[in-house]
Amino acid sequence: MGTLTAEPELVVEVEGGGLHPEAETEPREGPLEPGKGTRVIAVANQKGGVGKSTTAVSLGAALAEAGHRVLVMDLDPQGNASTGLGIRHAARETTVYEVLSAEAPIGEAIVETAVPDLHAIPSTIALAGAEIELVSQFSREMRLAKALEPIRAGHFDFIILDCPPSLGLLTVNALAAADELLVPIQCEYYALEGLGQLLRNVRLVQQNLNPRLRLTGIVMTMFDRRTKLAEQVVAEVRRYFGPRVYDTVIPRTVRLSEAPGFGQPISQYDPSSIGARAYRWLAEEVVERPVEGEAVPLVGELPEVMQPPPPEPTARRRFKLFSRQQEEEL
Repeated sequence: MGTLTAEPELVVEVEGGGLHPEAETEPREGPLEPGKGTRVIAVANQKGGVGKSTTAVSLGAALAEAGHRVLVMDLDPQGNASTGLGIRHAARETTVYEVLSAEAPIGEAIVETAVPDLHAIPSTIALAGAEIELVSQFSREMRLAKALEPIRAGHFDFIILDCPPSLGLLTVNALAAADELLVPIQCEYYALEGLGQLLRNVRLVQQNLNPRLRLTGIVMTMFDRRTKLAEQVVAEVRRYFGPRVYDTVIPRTVRLSEAPGFGQPISQYDPSSIGARAYRWLAEEVVERPVEGEAVPLVGELPEVMQPPPPEPTARRRFKLFSRQQEEEL
């Protein structure tokens, strides 16, 4: 029995979209239709703490659960995606570092996870030195694209690249190797901070290194249904990016926060939780959304900080003070 069972938790109404209504909480009939060819998706945002690794792991698990063969590649030296997939450090013998440095073929780095049809290429802190080592290398931005060539066709339906929270060479390599870009944005004041620079870099990569790169979607994460601010941020992002924003909004839940500590995607840790269902809905949208259009939509100047809503009038609160002795008696 799932931990989150209260029906109100399944409905989040926000301007312009939100979590799917409770009418869609029943399991869907049949698996998702496999996509044609391998789709390589970079999950990137230069701002940290926006749910990149959680999204890469949870989306990968949801796609695998739906019948797709999925590979999650951990490009973050912190190795959060590797930990979230339950890959112990002792098992990380061949990692992304060896692949990028051409010390090992990519096939040797692929490991199985506890989720059927979900595979991973782990990382360790050694990857932090890769950017320095790549600086002097020839065609340094295309190392990952070249490494992925042996598995790009016929091996996986989806390859998900979990990028580090920066715009360094590792992220540029991911953008140069990917077909699509998925950007997680948290529902907080600084939602758009640094996003303009990320999108400008994406355009540069598209124009100079990877003309097939497309921005297929923005996913809103860490939605707190108790606050007006979260609704305002979602509405503001939708105003700037329109249909590029996925309908599914990922909620902020305790179960989503707990899952990485147990080395499990949310779909395994608590399959019936609202977080697991949200990522299943997101997986549906990712499968169904066509890869088309330009890399970055033409938008106006993005604000760095969302404007807070006007405070609502509240009654003056009264507090009752107790001495320490009285508190102990209570």
